[in-house]
Amino acid sequence: MIDARDFVETATRSGFSLWSGVPCSYLQPFINYVLGAPGVRYVGAANEGDAVAIAAGATVGGTLGVAMFQNSGLGNAVNPLTSLTFTSKIPILLIVTWRGEPGGAHDEPQHELMGAITTDMLTLMRVRWEIFPTEPAEIGPALARAKAHMESSSQPFAFVMRKDSVAPWPQVPPAETRPLAAPSPARPLGAIGRRTEALTAIRAAARPDDVLVATTGYTGRELYALGDTANQFYMVGSMGCASSFGLGLALTHPERRIIVIDGDGAALMRLGALTTIGYQRPRNLVHVVLDNGCHESTGGQATVSPSIDLPAVASACGYPRAERAVSLDGLRALVAEGGGQLTLVHAPTAPGVPDKLPRPKITPAEVASRLGQFLRTR
Repeated sequence: MIDARDFVETATRSGFSLWSGVPCSYLQPFINYVLGAPGVRYVGAANEGDAVAIAAGATVGGTLGVAMFQNSGLGNAVNPLTSLTFTSKIPILLIVTWRGEPGGAHDEPQHELMGAITTDMLTLMRVRWEIFPTEPAEIGPALARAKAHMESSSQPFAFVMRKDSVAPWPQVPPAETRPLAAPSPARPLGAIGRRTEALTAIRAAARPDDVLVATTGYTGRELYALGDTANQFYMVGSMGCASSFGLGLALTHPERRIIVIDGDGAALMRLGALTTIGYQRPRNLVHVVLDNGCHESTGGQATVSPSIDLPAVASACGYPRAERAVSLDGLRALVAEGGGQLTLVHAPTAPGVPDKLPRPKITPAEVASRLGQFLRTR
């Protein structure tokens, strides 16, 4: 058994300073320690996939990220682990607890199957793993192996944590409560334009040092078609993770604006991410939701967004500012003035895809690497 302090301090010296996760009783000492540790930031995530995306954004931003969660939530992390970190070659450190370990401590029945397949799942996803260290002398070498693999492969590495691997650590005070924002403005009567027109307005409002993160599907492809630049990240797969990825970037680079360009279907898929973003409230994050009421890239199936008041949801989640764009000029103005406080901009758009829309010729891994270089040099 080790102390959380010994592991976290060693990890911090190795460059791991942003931790995100979902609680597990096995992880309680870690979370309790990280919440009060100097030089470390902990971001509580609404689900395990969001934790992976937040850690990935931090890593691209130049701060090695850690995602930790119970193995019963590993299924929630499969999508970003297979289509974000693997595809874009973003190395993060995973700490996955081993509830229901075969032959291990007796556990609740819901952990039986996941306990039996946890390590097989990691292997199947091509995530190298080893057992979490349980002796102080093992911590440094274990982290060195993890970091060496991450650096050589540009892929995640996982520690699988057995019960009682970490000694108890005193509980910290409850999280700070924060007041809700004002009610959202009225919904406009119709679309302000098509997605490409909205993207054109956003690009016109962006500053040279801004970062634009586009959600998967036609949004990233249309942004690419308008002009490929080093400050643009085109998410592939990982649906719903763009805002969490942007949060990781925003927390590691508070000096520059991060503009997340989401879609209604993607935002609804991981609506819990808004609660995490709303609590963290990075002043430099502008979250734009282009809402055409459908999953256009998969055939135009309708979403439920017409019955959802997204600005009201964002306000209820803690966004200090939530606005609706009533015109393309209004969208441009809202994005241009954003950055003084966390802002959501809801932009109703009409369906429609440009003819002969190209696919990016640059690979996802090159996009991530190029963005990292942009953040280091600009």
